[in-house]
Amino acid sequence: MSANELKPIKEGKVREIYDNGDSLIMVATDRISCFDVILKNIIHKKGTVLTQMSKFWFDLTSDILPNHMISTDVNDMPEFFRQPKFDGNSMMCRKLEMLPIECIVRGYITGSGWASYEKNGTVCGIKLPEGLLESDKLPEPIYTPSTKAEIGDHDENISFEQSVEHLEKFFPGKGLEYATKLKDYTIALYKKCADYALTKGIIIADTKFEFGLDENGNIVLGDEMLTPDSSRFWPAEGYKPGQSQPSFDKQFARDWLKANPDNNWELPEEIAQKTIDKYLEAYELLTGKPLA
Repeated sequence: MSANELKPIKEGKVREIYDNGDSLIMVATDRISCFDVILKNIIHKKGTVLTQMSKFWFDLTSDILPNHMISTDVNDMPEFFRQPKFDGNSMMCRKLEMLPIECIVRGYITGSGWASYEKNGTVCGIKLPEGLLESDKLPEPIYTPSTKAEIGDHDENISFEQSVEHLEKFFPGKGLEYATKLKDYTIALYKKCADYALTKGIIIADTKFEFGLDENGNIVLGDEMLTPDSSRFWPAEGYKPGQSQPSFDKQFARDWLKANPDNNWELPEEIAQKTIDKYLEAYELLTGKPLA
């Protein structure tokens, strides 16, 4: 196959995955999705922020469990990837058998969690203390898994017990073991990273992880990690429960789309720019250096 014929084997809302024999190459594009829809805008540098931020967190947490990252240097990749559009936003990864659970962890109550709590005092079936305010820190982070939906469908929130059953269907005899490990790893990763982020002036309100199995059946952290696409980042300065918080993620885009229902899934240039500025600011605060 000639270099210019490489085609992704899988395209997500934001990422493209290429088969590289015994590894995969994940490319984070400059597309942006909100409410499970790909917007018409291209957000320049966004893919590079996502990839480099994942790399930062993978390096920071390799003491908790292994991750799938091999390299983010295009010189380690086939020639096809040694062109500007792949430089900085591509990651060569180990091949994993992905576990069909989105591992969501919430350290603060916000978004759909807050809406649910207001209604009946629970989040994803977990009873929480009375009297919490919007954006309050939870006494302990809570694990609220969901099923992995195909593109176009919405993920479905499930209880821990349902996650055991769901995994058991795919991995007979391993459902409880895998579900328990996913929960424990998710909480451990969140705690370490949220504690670190707080020292840099960022609150990680919630995030999601995905895991897979390597060829020896070990659980490995996959996908992306703690990016503004998969997480809610709030500035610690000015944090005040009882209201929604400003954020370092897609909130600018989400808020504008909600306020302008006839938006045709396209952001004004100014909102697109504000969105990437927030991503870049979060990257610099967390890593201590500007994006290369």
